[in-house]
Amino acid sequence: MEASRSFSSVSSSGEKPYSLSVNPSKAPVRFSPKTLQKPSFFHKIPSYQPLSHGGRLAFVCSSRNPISGVVPANNADPDGGFSLADYDEKPREECGVVGIFGDPEASRLCYLALHALQHRGQEGAGIVTVNNNVLQSVTGVGLVSDVFNQSKLEQLPGESAIGHVRYSTAGSSMLKNVQPFVAGYRFGSVGVAHNGNLVNYRSLRAKLEDSGSIFNTTSDTEVVLHLIAISKARPFFLRIVDACEQLQGAYSMVFLTEDKLVAVRDPFGFRPLVMGRRSNGAVVFASETCALDLIEATYEREVYPGEVLVVEKDGIQSLCLMPHPEPKKCVFEHIYFSMPNSVVFGRSVYESRRAFGKILATEAPVDCDVVIAVPDSGVVAALGFAEKAGVPFQQGLIRSHYVGRTFIEPSQRIRDFGVKLKLSPVRAVLEGKRVVVVDDSIVRGTTSSKIVRLIKESGAKEVHMRIASPPIIASCYYGVDTPSSEELISNRMSLEELREFIGCDSLAFLPIDSMKKLYDEDAGNFCYACFSGNYPVLPTELKVKRVGDFLDDGLNSSLEFIDGGWVQASRNQVAQKTVSSS
Repeated sequence: MEASRSFSSVSSSGEKPYSLSVNPSKAPVRFSPKTLQKPSFFHKIPSYQPLSHGGRLAFVCSSRNPISGVVPANNADPDGGFSLADYDEKPREECGVVGIFGDPEASRLCYLALHALQHRGQEGAGIVTVNNNVLQSVTGVGLVSDVFNQSKLEQLPGESAIGHVRYSTAGSSMLKNVQPFVAGYRFGSVGVAHNGNLVNYRSLRAKLEDSGSIFNTTSDTEVVLHLIAISKARPFFLRIVDACEQLQGAYSMVFLTEDKLVAVRDPFGFRPLVMGRRSNGAVVFASETCALDLIEATYEREVYPGEVLVVEKDGIQSLCLMPHPEPKKCVFEHIYFSMPNSVVFGRSVYESRRAFGKILATEAPVDCDVVIAVPDSGVVAALGFAEKAGVPFQQGLIRSHYVGRTFIEPSQRIRDFGVKLKLSPVRAVLEGKRVVVVDDSIVRGTTSSKIVRLIKESGAKEVHMRIASPPIIASCYYGVDTPSSEELISNRMSLEELREFIGCDSLAFLPIDSMKKLYDEDAGNFCYACFSGNYPVLPTELKVKRVGDFLDDGLNSSLEFIDGGWVQASRNQVAQKTVSSS
């Protein structure tokens, strides 16, 4: 029984998996967006060729992940320190973006909104504002609170701003790759902040360099600025349309010029982008609604897939970037990336995760005494599981919120040192108990095995793992940092093999069909590529990211290394058959 084909529970006693269709008693919370005034114009690009050759392009191959064959990079710390990154195996979102127009405290509001989005990226942060028709920028490496202080924010006056928090999926982790990027061209200056990943970045960059373009970074976002600069379209926002027409992949972007704020979302709507408004009329864009909440902006609606919104003093104009196919929103936003208090893709993230837990309790029940979560991302699903199972939820694992990136390990090695730094078991909750542990996902499986061992060492009688997502068997190419397929443990082990590896008494994943049933008629509008290997946008350059960041200055290396750790997979590893994406 392969993990990619069966999501039922497996127990060490050899009992048959329990299977039951689920009909949640309560529908997930939906938020009806407020409607803007009718757009003043609607523009379509007649020359557009659909990215998906019909809107439903995907491909399959005989192996579970169609793109593979990459050797992981070495994660060793050259200074001999202990890196917690080695023990943080969760998929990581690339970044979060913010845009504000028409508020005298734009930079301070942007700073606060970036705080709310800090979970989307911790490697760098930046803000760009407009003052006296000049774009001013402050960027830095580290957390938002590390980069900005009172004096830095005083350098950023103006009523319009864009901001960015970064975790890289393309490009190295260095200061020059921290966004927003600002560039000057013939008709002025433009700043951009980007969430997502362009699957045709290498070919676009090579073409631009052949025509004489000079790149200063290893980020795929810089390509967008070059395409805007060489465009012949008028006015400015049509340059953005012209540039985006050449992009393939995931992008939710905000642009800032001397007099405009522009928000753009790719035709598939992979990554979220929402619009809100403050009481003084200032317009706000952000990756999640939690950023709007913090700065007291009222959520109005999503930026629609394939839409360009142009904000200027005369008002807001909306136009169609290009005719868009069926949306393919990233389902992992609801599983892990987004904050539980956010509304993403028009749905409450909290209610989605709570429903995932209830489904697990229905389809993979087990006799237990207590339900605990792997904090923080597993908490809401665990609450749903406990509620449905009628078993108490307790805090069996306490997470330390004061752990830095690197620690010096004592000379006498401590087993599971990284996990113990982050998570502390509560013996009073666990000892002598049959424990259900709920987590959001399993990537490499190493952290899960150490968590199970910690719980058993604390006296638990039984440990049952319940995972609030289907098994991850394929890499993501749309702005999520995932390992190569060889490192995805569900891609190379059956469910029983995985249970034995982790060391738990039973293991169950969220059935993908039940997840789709939860989303009802909206199920076809989500991307499930990491669970199926069927990609809505063909990753034509066939690249996957090595584990860790490839540090490259972007100037001295050959073209194959320009995008910071991406390596080429052989084409014979990809099946040639094209099917409709599920």
